[in-house]
Amino acid sequence: MYKVFINEKKLILSSEPQNSLKTMNYDGTHSFDFAIDLLENTASQGLNIYHNNIDELWNEFGNYFKKIDAAGGIVCNTENKILFIHRLGKWDLPKGKIEPGESREVAAVREVEEECGIFNLVLEDFINSTYHVYTEKDGKKILKTTYWFAMFYPGTEMPKPQIEEGINEVGWKDEEEIETQILPSTFKNIKLILNDFKNKKPQ
Repeated sequence: MYKVFINEKKLILSSEPQNSLKTMNYDGTHSFDFAIDLLENTASQGLNIYHNNIDELWNEFGNYFKKIDAAGGIVCNTENKILFIHRLGKWDLPKGKIEPGESREVAAVREVEEECGIFNLVLEDFINSTYHVYTEKDGKKILKTTYWFAMFYPGTEMPKPQIEEGINEVGWKDEEEIETQILPSTFKNIKLILNDFKNKKPQ
């Protein structure tokens, strides 16, 4: 099962019908036309497209879009706080596009370093991928896949926001701050990956 966010609304691609606000059997790429129109232009909050071959469905979905791959990190420090960036009025996790010839791991570390101004990161496990669809200025639809990695920062340097990328604040947040400050003002994909990270983290 895949969860893709379009306009902050959830599109679920699955092999069987899910308990969603609206469900439809996959019937060619016009199913994707319908899904995008529904989630971008109506008040509907979710849609489930299902097909008995989930791999075929996901492959068809990917081929429908121009694809961009990105990578990012959930970085913990010695106080077990997580590093967040603030940009365009939203809290987010550091991430960015994977450069040609660059591995996902290298890209994830580089993006955290560039956006947050901290170095000597320890790369840990792959957490999961998130997916969202957006529209470029020329009207082209983009499917962006972000690969997320856990990281550890053993240092004490204060992070510095990459102002030229529109980041106005970088900060370490504890569990209470994440609940009260971050989650009410972040993207649904970020909530998903934080939950995946929490579930994979040793208790």
